[in-house]
Amino acid sequence: MKYLPLIWSGLWRKPGRTILIFLQVTVAFALFGVLQGLKSGVAQAVAAARADLLIVHSRLSSIAQPLPLGLLAQIRSVSGVKLAIPVELSGGIYQNPSERIGVVAIAPDEDWPSAFTFTIAPEYLAAFRNSRTAMLVRDLVAQKYGWKIGDHIPLKLPIAQQNGSTDWAFDVVGTFTDSDVGGGRHIVIVSYPYFDEARALQKHTVNHFNVAITDPQLAARVADAIDARFANSSHETKTESLREMAQASMQAIGDFDFLIRAVVGAVLVALLFATTTMMVQSIRERTPELAVVKTLGFTDRAVFLLILAEALAVFLAGAVSGLALATLVLPLAARFVLGLSMPGVVVAIGIALGVLVALISATVPAALAARLPVAQALGGHRAA
Repeated sequence: MKYLPLIWSGLWRKPGRTILIFLQVTVAFALFGVLQGLKSGVAQAVAAARADLLIVHSRLSSIAQPLPLGLLAQIRSVSGVKLAIPVELSGGIYQNPSERIGVVAIAPDEDWPSAFTFTIAPEYLAAFRNSRTAMLVRDLVAQKYGWKIGDHIPLKLPIAQQNGSTDWAFDVVGTFTDSDVGGGRHIVIVSYPYFDEARALQKHTVNHFNVAITDPQLAARVADAIDARFANSSHETKTESLREMAQASMQAIGDFDFLIRAVVGAVLVALLFATTTMMVQSIRERTPELAVVKTLGFTDRAVFLLILAEALAVFLAGAVSGLALATLVLPLAARFVLGLSMPGVVVAIGIALGVLVALISATVPAALAARLPVAQALGGHRAA
């Protein structure tokens, strides 16, 4: 403790330089925290994706190419299939073009939510089954627009009705939540039978089928069996689990872990060079002062540890500040990119990295100070 005033005095000998090092470390570790939070969010999204829920879509396109509703019976007959639900997707506009809402048309069969990641109250499910124009609203949408049960909501869809109008209207009968971190934030659910009957074109077709299976371990076998049913037909299918689709999305942008490590590594190496250069310059400027300290009886080892302590103080303060900043930012970002988080292990690793970079950055300057010849330094020579 008796050396703290000396360490503090050394830190603030050049306040501008100390503040600059502190800011560099803070920015570097804030970036480290955010990137690691993003990595954690991606890993959480993949792990949370259901392996027992399959998506059957056209082999030609997962979105644009419709499948005939007639495939449903054959899909349901595959061993291991517990439930298969037809799903039609569309985009809707509420009031003005900037307010876009995803419209999911679903056949309200018995226990249909088990083929999705939705959580819906029983009374809302009953109301949805009993009304052709019923609409279930995701909780985020209800909060955004202030919709409540009983509201009659007009939406403009790109799909024309039989009378040629693209203006649709649905009645809110309940809300739901979605546990899929990769799912759409602003979506509503409507009845497929009503939607299919009312539209003018592409009747009796769907975007895809959601298939719940009896055992996640059977996912690959059931998927292959479904695709084999329609092989060499005019409507070949491709069946994937939600987890496989999440993993494929990550692979589409390359080795995500490698990208994170490369960016973090580049930032830390740049930080290392910048701070080492500034600390060496600081030691050169403090040569007479360090010579006096050694003259007063400080050993080479004591001077070495003194310089290391100064570096550790700045780096730890910057690392903690950067990680704290990242911890504050991630919950705000998670409102737009679900799943972002800052695990405690990331904070621990960040602090350990801060200590490591501080020790590496300060080793050369501290060694210069430790081997400083007192006589030459007092005579006006700087540390070599």
